[in-house]
Amino acid sequence: MTSDHIDHLVDDARTRLDFPGIAVGVVKDGEVVHVKGYGVSSLASGKRVDRHTQFTLASVSKAFTTTALAILVDRGEISWKDRVIDYIPEFTMYNSYVLDNFIIEDLLTHRSGLGLGVGDLMFKPDDNDFTIDDILASFQHFEPVSAFRTQYDYDNLLYIVAGELIKRVTGQSWKVFVRDNILVPLEMDNSFSEISLITDKGNLASPHVEKDDAVLEPIENFKRTGNGAASGIFSNVDDFCKWMLVHLNRGKYGNDLEKELFSEERQREMWKPYISFVSHPTEPYFVNFSGYGLGWVLTDVQGHFVAYHSGGLPGISTQIMLVPDMDLGIVVLANRGWSVEPISFAILDSYLGVPDQHWVAKMAEGMKGTQQKTDSVSQNVWKTVAISATDRPDPKNFLGIYEDPWFGKVAVFEKGELLWIKSYRAPKLNGELQYYKGSTFAVKWEYQDMNADAFVHFILDEKGIGQKISMEGISPDIDFSFDFQDLDFSRCE
Repeated sequence: MTSDHIDHLVDDARTRLDFPGIAVGVVKDGEVVHVKGYGVSSLASGKRVDRHTQFTLASVSKAFTTTALAILVDRGEISWKDRVIDYIPEFTMYNSYVLDNFIIEDLLTHRSGLGLGVGDLMFKPDDNDFTIDDILASFQHFEPVSAFRTQYDYDNLLYIVAGELIKRVTGQSWKVFVRDNILVPLEMDNSFSEISLITDKGNLASPHVEKDDAVLEPIENFKRTGNGAASGIFSNVDDFCKWMLVHLNRGKYGNDLEKELFSEERQREMWKPYISFVSHPTEPYFVNFSGYGLGWVLTDVQGHFVAYHSGGLPGISTQIMLVPDMDLGIVVLANRGWSVEPISFAILDSYLGVPDQHWVAKMAEGMKGTQQKTDSVSQNVWKTVAISATDRPDPKNFLGIYEDPWFGKVAVFEKGELLWIKSYRAPKLNGELQYYKGSTFAVKWEYQDMNADAFVHFILDEKGIGQKISMEGISPDIDFSFDFQDLDFSRCE
């Protein structure tokens, strides 16, 4: 695919999917063949995206954490098979067998037995006060959804634990170790392991979200919890090409590949499937396997091995795709939360010789259908709320403080004539409790950077007084990180 073709592809994606800004980098046969920015980094400033515009990488950051650990394995300071509790004695799990056998690999492979996005309410929304100590203590409170090491369920918190393990081993925080041992050697001079390290934010992309008025607007960049090991890297397509090249070169870098960041053996370990997904051969790629390695999703496409990863945070979407036997790497960064897969797959198709699959048009149509379904469900809920307003039970029956073992306390109180709920530890989760039906209310959080509105179910005693609270998301398309279903509040005051 020529640069002109990529230009047309990105312009089409920006038109159909309303991305404010996108940056694309492609490396092939050891060379950077395309690196360019499109659109604006912020609709407020109108500043153009260029090859140096920094985006948060979201979960594409996870491979930086596994690479940091691979460096430590090469140095002989750790083994992938080492037990986590030997480095972090206060680490917890849901039973003693799993805790005693939980190894470093298990932190990185989404096979813990715990559910999708477990505990992510300590991660999203940001600006909470949860600490690494809270995260380490939380896992004992969750119920497993599968047997240990038998099922893939994506998580973020265990990567944060992996970042803490790096600190325990080296004495350096995750952000310092990654900076000094990855970003600096690779001369990724405009990449950062924490937003606070960016002294000049003049070329930092702003995430964009669509609020109730259906107008895109910029928001602040996400603030990480604990450490950035799950999602904390900020980079740009110019620097990121160096990251793709070091992996395509099996850890070698430098003008004549005379330097080594990590060994080829470590590369094989990072690109080995540790847990499999169910997959079927389908056109046009005829995928035969897919699984998760160490910070990488692994699959085959028309017989070619592919290592890739996507990332998403409020108002941000990212993807990296590496095809080692074609010596091909693709990165796409965007400052809106819709998937950038149509762009990366269209570029991949051009190198595979796959006929045009019209990925951008298909996604635009799919997003339209998903949005209509989501809007319909949510609108029906709020219509019921409007009808039920006059039937609201006595709000005094629900007032009080309720506590969950890992998430902490929420208060249900009167705010003027309104019934309100607020989280003590995640202050962005606060909003009016609007009566729905039975002993269930609906809350539209003041936080609207992501669609996270929820049902709040009260369990009442024989006098009709609230004793317990459970929650669930309203939207069928709610982000998995809003794991309201894992909450179990009991009245404490």
